Amino acid sequence: MAEERKTIYLCLAHMSEEGVEQKYVKEAFDTNWVVPMGPNVNAFEQALSDFANTNSDGSKLNHKVVCLSAGTAAVHLALIACGVKPSDEVCVQSFTFCASSHPITYLGAKPVFIDSERETWNMDPELLEKAIIDRKEKTGQYPKAIIPVALYGMPYDCEKIMAIANKYDIPVIEDAAEGLGSRFNGQVLGTFGRFGVLSFNGNKMITTSGGGALICQNDEDANNVMWHATQARDAYPYYQHTEIGYNYRMSNVCAGIGCGQMTVLDAHIAHHKHIQALYEELLKDVPEVHIHKQPADSRYDANFWLCAATLDADVKIQGQENAYKEVVRTAVGGTAGVIKAVYSAVTDCQPNENVEALRVFMLNKKVECRPVWKPMHKQPVYADAVAYFNGVSEELFKVGFCLPAGPYVTDDDAHYIVDCIKEAIVKERSALM
Repeated sequence: MAEERKTIYLCLAHMSEEGVEQKYVKEAFDTNWVVPMGPNVNAFEQALSDFANTNSDGSKLNHKVVCLSAGTAAVHLALIACGVKPSDEVCVQSFTFCASSHPITYLGAKPVFIDSERETWNMDPELLEKAIIDRKEKTGQYPKAIIPVALYGMPYDCEKIMAIANKYDIPVIEDAAEGLGSRFNGQVLGTFGRFGVLSFNGNKMITTSGGGALICQNDEDANNVMWHATQARDAYPYYQHTEIGYNYRMSNVCAGIGCGQMTVLDAHIAHHKHIQALYEELLKDVPEVHIHKQPADSRYDANFWLCAATLDADVKIQGQENAYKEVVRTAVGGTAGVIKAVYSAVTDCQPNENVEALRVFMLNKKVECRPVWKPMHKQPVYADAVAYFNGVSEELFKVGFCLPAGPYVTDDDAHYIVDCIKEAIVKERSALM
């Protein structure tokens, strides 16, 4: 009897084969370092700094890394360090997860959403500059920060975005939460701007179960971030606070997992790239599906955290007639967590019916196939936000989907996934025309 196939998830946490993570965690318990500081935190920060500061040609940078409780916390503290105040505006990529933009609102500031360029799916530099000029004309002030995002690990155009930011003297906070190990012109993402955000959520390139980090360009910024992350306590023998601080420091236990994970980071990056190359090869003869590739420009070196693709709008998928007929009762995305009940199966901005049908078909085949991020400027919570859009992210949201790429995804899994996609496609394309 054939063994039942296990569900293939997008990207599951993957520990080192040697169990190095357990050694560091055990040390934390054995020495009673079970607090948000300690030797594992220090060691993890140093390992991350060593990685981030090493360019592909062997040259070195001198950035500092502060480990935090989440990537969202990193965005929040970076905004504070950039001086963002209530009513200030911050330019942020629209095609992203909500953690890129929500911290702006925590501060009472206003996100200004910037749409994507077609090739990378990331922030469009031309649209960014248009927005900066227009906001200055309309408000009398330039935006206080710019947040580009490495969507699914794809590098943004660091050269153009940094040139625009420098032209208008606006600090850049790179959201490289999905881009750990991605490079532009040999330099690690997160080291171009004033700050770089990393995430170690359970589904990222490496994990600390939960957690994040902020790459800082200098000691002053790193110390300021560290101070705010530990409740902003003044130097008195009692607790006195002149500013609002936060409990955002990473646990020494979680950092122990991170120390062990650094031993497999390079292998994880190589695996994701391998799976991407395999999808590109296996899908080249499936004309209805288009795998998202990095630009031919040799400066781009994506980690391919997730492998994304698009589906032609006129393709019919098995079960498509039932798409959006029922309200989803469980969280899309395996371990996505708690969701709020909804009472309608449709919204005014959603993936095409064939993309939803493909998701359901693949789920029935025990393959997690998730829609791409819904653009923030189309989210109900940001209905009143300013947005500069060109239609690219909305178009991609309708036709895009993500495929498994994590360390547990084998070559056999990739072949199986592509076979399932082929099976899902109804060959009589004229049926919808």
